[in-house]
Amino acid sequence: MNDYILFMHDDVVDAAIATDEQRWGQYMSGLRASGQFDGGSAIGKGMVFKKDDDAKPATTRVSGYLRVRAENAEAAQRFLIGNPNYEAGGTVEIRELPRT
Repeated sequence: MNDYILFMHDDVVDAAIATDEQRWGQYMSGLRASGQFDGGSAIGKGMVFKKDDDAKPATTRVSGYLRVRAENAEAAQRFLIGNPNYEAGGTVEIRELPRT
């Protein structure tokens, strides 16, 4: 099993779907039932730092994340099904978390 992180972007087309608590509840219940869910959260505002530059506000493009386990990246895509952000026309970025 590999570890993946799903980043939800703040670019939904239908905010009513993306913020529907019932949809999120059903989706999260399904993730927990899969036995392959390792947590997640909304992401608030932040700052970006670079050694030789002034601090800047972080982009608000990423609004939340979920951490899951799957055999491969293609298998991780099944976690898009029912994701309210994805179903609302928003972007969900899937990234592998390599083990070092």
